[in-house]
Amino acid sequence: MPQGSVGRVTKVDSDQVDVAIVGVGVVRYARVELSARRVGQVLFAHRRADAWEALSPCVVLEAVVGSHAWGLSDASSDVDRRGVFALPFPWTQGLVAAPEDLVSADGSATYWAAGKAIRQALRADPNTLEMLFLPSAKATDPIGEWLLAERDAFVSVEIYGTFGRYALGQLRRLEQGLRLAEHRAVILEWLRAEPTLSLDEVAERLARSVSTQAAPSRADAVNRAKQYVKQLYRSLADQGLLEANEFAALVRFAKDKAADFELPRELRPKNAYNLIRLLATATRWLREGVPTFEVEGALRDRLLAIKRGEVALADVLTEAEAMAPELERARDASTLPQRPDVVRADALLRRIGEELARRWVTRAPGPFGAGAPAAPEVTWSE
Repeated sequence: MPQGSVGRVTKVDSDQVDVAIVGVGVVRYARVELSARRVGQVLFAHRRADAWEALSPCVVLEAVVGSHAWGLSDASSDVDRRGVFALPFPWTQGLVAAPEDLVSADGSATYWAAGKAIRQALRADPNTLEMLFLPSAKATDPIGEWLLAERDAFVSVEIYGTFGRYALGQLRRLEQGLRLAEHRAVILEWLRAEPTLSLDEVAERLARSVSTQAAPSRADAVNRAKQYVKQLYRSLADQGLLEANEFAALVRFAKDKAADFELPRELRPKNAYNLIRLLATATRWLREGVPTFEVEGALRDRLLAIKRGEVALADVLTEAEAMAPELERARDASTLPQRPDVVRADALLRRIGEELARRWVTRAPGPFGAGAPAAPEVTWSE
């Protein structure tokens, strides 16, 4: 995707942002790859940077996550960290909303406020549970030790949905995206070989040659194909890849530049291999009752092959569907509790709040007492 492309944020997952781009679909980016177009969003980015600078000393728990934690890293793998920070007592009072996330400038480190982390864990959020249960999880404060001591309270059969069914759903989205990408590739190849084809001729050929959604009639199928072609060149024009929003520009692009057109970001092997990993992790956790995040043996070899792009995405999707019955059986036979222990989680959150208040009132040494960063000043905002 070229610099300057415009899209709409649909989801924020710690340091990853899903952006909907017309004609392309939902594309996932690291935060640092995006910039805000509105003044309010720019101000938010500045506040986020200020929060990082002020509250970094308040991190109480962190872990190395991602491919390094899964045993799937290589020389190109980044070192990513996630964890938990606690808000000094003054930051929880007054009109200014306290930040719930700390994100480093390069996006490699993300920390959640203790309350947010606990609520995410109760929902069986995969990123949060992974951070809590990884062997690399390290407490830097007694509050972090309390979180680790109570982490079993967050585990339940809910991981069947948040890990397993989520991964299957995302893989089906990849399947749909793959179909659209194949249509795009077919159209560009036709136009490269036969630049005299008209829009109607391309639509007719697409409806006849490529699997599309069921249509009531042949005319409807051709019309849908025609709308897809129009959507394609509009999208490419919005991205700055076409000099004009018209079919003729698409023909010129197919002839001169289409060979350099990259695979859509959401269809890259990295996304598929991580979803297969999530499926395997959920199945094993449900079956054995304890989590194992580092993959081994044949599964590791297969995931690395997928990551390197040696396995066709269609084959990956077939493998994922074949894993679904085992996931269902593991859920049905699991000894994990049906629901997380909200009583323990509530007691933990209250204990953390009371401890932060105590340290502030007694001016205890450290970032929650005598050395606490000043809370942001309230200002009038139009």
